[in-house]
Amino acid sequence: MAVDFGFTTGKYNGSSFSVMSRNPFSSQTREVAVVGGRGEFRLARGFAFITTRVLKGINIIVEYNVTLLHY
Repeated sequence: MAVDFGFTTGKYNGSSFSVMSRNPFSSQTREVAVVGGRGEFRLARGFAFITTRVLKGINIIVEYNVTLLHY
């Protein structure tokens, strides 16, 4: 899985951080890596816990709890 989370308002407007890791979606909770970013999150490192909240057919709601360090 590769995902880029971008901010469009507020203090971090124009900045983003990237998540890339194996995502075994059959698990209720899993951990993925924060591998970088841009703007305020340049050189970001960290992790994210992903929790599946709803899984009905092709519809899914997931919660991301992210911890990252940036300079």
